[in-house]
Amino acid sequence: MSGILISGTLLFAAAAAACAGLIALLRPVLERYALARPDARSSHNKPTPQGGGIAVISTTLLLSLIVFAAEPSFGRGALQEFAPIMVAAILLALVGMVDDIRTLEAMPRLLLQFAAVATVIAALPDEARIAPLMPFWLERALLLLAGVWFVNLVNFMDGIDWMTVAEVVPITVYLVVIGFNGGLPAYAIVVAIALCGAMLGFAPFNQPVARLFLGDVGSLPIGLLVGWLLLLLAGQGYVAAAILLPLYYLADATITLLRRLRAGEKIWEAHRSHFYQRAIDGGFTPREVVAQVFVLNIVLASLATATVLAPSLPMTGGALMVGGLLVAGLLYRFARGKSPA
Repeated sequence: MSGILISGTLLFAAAAAACAGLIALLRPVLERYALARPDARSSHNKPTPQGGGIAVISTTLLLSLIVFAAEPSFGRGALQEFAPIMVAAILLALVGMVDDIRTLEAMPRLLLQFAAVATVIAALPDEARIAPLMPFWLERALLLLAGVWFVNLVNFMDGIDWMTVAEVVPITVYLVVIGFNGGLPAYAIVVAIALCGAMLGFAPFNQPVARLFLGDVGSLPIGLLVGWLLLLLAGQGYVAAAILLPLYYLADATITLLRRLRAGEKIWEAHRSHFYQRAIDGGFTPREVVAQVFVLNIVLASLATATVLAPSLPMTGGALMVGGLLVAGLLYRFARGKSPA
C-alpha cells in the first residue's frame, strides 16, 4: 500500500507541475487568440484569456498514458480500456477549442457531443449495469442522454473563478479514496489522480480575480472524464455515491434548466440565472460562493464514501437524504442573497 501511495503522490505532483508549466507556455498565445469578452453570462468585466483547459486535459491524458505504458501491472488492458475515452475527450476538447475562438452553431456542437458521449457509453463493460432490471438498450440510451447533459452542465457551471476547481478537486480526491476501496478499476484511479493534480496546477491562474479561464476546451472534456468516472462507480453498484459526489452541480444546473424552460426562455442562450450567479448578484463574492460550494462538496463526498465503505439501505437512504437537504439549503441561501450586515 505504501508503494501505491507514493506512486499516486508522485503522479499527482507531476500533473500539477506539468499543468502549471504548460499554462505558463501557452498564456501568451491564449492572450492573443482566445480572449473571453464579457457577455450576459459573465461574472468578469474585462477581456480575459481562456483555454487553460488545454493544459488540464493534455496533462491528464498524457500522464495517464505514460503510467499505463510504464507500469507492467496494467498491461495492454488499461490502454485498450482508456483509448476510446481519450479519443472522446480529445474530440470534445477540439469542439470546445473551436467554440472558444469562434462560436459554433448549437446543433453541430450538440451532435459532436452526442458522438463523444456515445463513444464512452459504448466502451463501458457490458456487466457495468446501473439499472439491471431495465432493458440493456434502454439503459444505455438513457445513459447517453444523461452523459450529454452532464457534459453540458459542467460547462454551464463553469461561470465564476474557481468554481470548477471547487467541484472537480473534491470529487476526484474522493473517487481515489473510493477507488482504493474497490469502487473503481486501477486505471480509472490513475486518471482521477492525474485530473485532480492538473486541476490544482490550473487553480492559481484561476483564483479570483482570474487571469485565465478553462474555456470550453477544458470544461467539456473535464465533464466527460468526470462523468465517465462516475459511470464506472455506478456500474460497480455504488449508484448513491455517483449521485452524491456531483449533487450540487446536478441540482443547480437541472433546476435552473427547468425554471428557464417553464419561463419559455431560449435555454441555449447565455444567462445569469444559476443559483451561484444569483448569489453573486445578491451580494456574495466569488470567493464566498466557491468556499461554500467547496465545503458542501467535501461533505457530499464524505457521505458518498460512507455509502461505499458501509453499504446498507439505512446508510444509503440517510446519506441521500442528508445530502439532498444540504444542497437544498445552499441553493436557498444563494437564491435569497446575502443578508445585510
